[in-house]
Amino acid sequence: MARTAQDIMKLIRDEDIKMVDFKVVDINGQFRHVTIPAVHFNEETMVNGIGFDASNYGYAVVEKSDMVYIPDLDTAAIDPFCEIKTLSMIGNAMIIDYPENRPLAQYPRNIVAAAKKYMQDSGIADTMLILPEFEFYLFDQVGWTVQNNRVAFQVDTQQAYWNSEVEGSGNVVPFQKNYHIAKPLDTTYECRSEMCMEIEKAGIPVKYHHPEVGGAGQFEIEPLLCELEKMADGTMMVKYIIHNVARKYGLTATLMPKPVYGEAGSGMHVHMLLLKDGEPVFSDDNGYSHLSKEAHWFMGGLLKHIASLCAITNPSTNSFKRLVPGFEAPVTVGYATSNRSAVIRIPAYAKSPKLRRFELRNPDATCNPYFAYAAILMAGLDGIKNRIDPHANGWGPYDMNLFELPPEEKAKLHQLPTRLEDALDALEADHDYLTAGGVFPEELIRNFLKTKRAECAELSRIPHPAEFEKYFNL
Repeated sequence: MARTAQDIMKLIRDEDIKMVDFKVVDINGQFRHVTIPAVHFNEETMVNGIGFDASNYGYAVVEKSDMVYIPDLDTAAIDPFCEIKTLSMIGNAMIIDYPENRPLAQYPRNIVAAAKKYMQDSGIADTMLILPEFEFYLFDQVGWTVQNNRVAFQVDTQQAYWNSEVEGSGNVVPFQKNYHIAKPLDTTYECRSEMCMEIEKAGIPVKYHHPEVGGAGQFEIEPLLCELEKMADGTMMVKYIIHNVARKYGLTATLMPKPVYGEAGSGMHVHMLLLKDGEPVFSDDNGYSHLSKEAHWFMGGLLKHIASLCAITNPSTNSFKRLVPGFEAPVTVGYATSNRSAVIRIPAYAKSPKLRRFELRNPDATCNPYFAYAAILMAGLDGIKNRIDPHANGWGPYDMNLFELPPEEKAKLHQLPTRLEDALDALEADHDYLTAGGVFPEELIRNFLKTKRAECAELSRIPHPAEFEKYFNL
């Protein structure tokens, strides 16, 4: 049941809340926040909101940049990382207008709401369930510098194989041998367990956590399937909790796709399924891997638009250092059952009709989750509406290890973009499926492209340490 203003005021009194914190999402998918003393928080605040300058959040709006933040009362929760008792809420950005404020169409939470409405209006489904897998590294030390005379970064963790001569306790994990490693080698177990307990307290059920492949301290936390809008907020909270609990243990967490050269990269694989009136849209006992024609068309939409989707689901230059052969990261545009080398994998273990689904394996956590999940839904719906058959288009099923194909066979396969610049070009050329129904405003696409291209240009001008190794003495 939706919370009322009275519910929030009672919670503040009962819990002796001292501060009220408002979390806002910027264009990159990062939390910003504003905090007010609880004694000044009242029902008028919940109606009229808090003013802020949206231009500082990356939104290029035609209207004046002054906005108002309206809290979503259903997201209210006590922040476990504040020493002073603080009630935190996520909310929506509104354009100041009269007589009533109106939603900022570019704001991430509003994009997800618009995509959900577009799905419901289509009659295809009324609910999308998603499950992102959160892969991350935990480091004891990290540092970097970008100066005129010095460009460098360094990470360290006691369990890493490069510390085998100096660590002393023998708790060193071999290169790429961390998968499901047990104690005493699993030295961050308590830290991750606390992360999961806090994630559960935040209302996001957890399936499990475990060490991942990367021997330099890679791990995974996987939640259970959850409705689209709730998991978009939930993704922000999971990342917030991972970073803050790590700090509590004297560690630094990163969900960066490729923080360690030569090690396994960190993705954010997204499982998905659709329901209509509580019944599965994707299940069919007679279909390939027990999936319906609608499921195949949805996959067809994802694969048709995958190059432009990469600009939104993998929006960093570092993303494409992960999307390379040999590290279980997908590079081939295709689908298959239980095959991690294809962009879309159908998990064979999902045998219940209501759990039959597939996962998109290319996304990573540098994405804005609201934009990414909404874009995935819009691409899939485009596939269903246009009956895009992935098999007829030559995208599989690929029930073999694509990394081990002979070169002449590999040459026939479609590949993901290899650079962010290429993905951005694809997005510019192919985004009608996103703007359908006004879900993604055209001005947001233009602003996103402009921002990311400037980012690419900036990074391309910075000398790389490996360039000195290759070229200094030529």
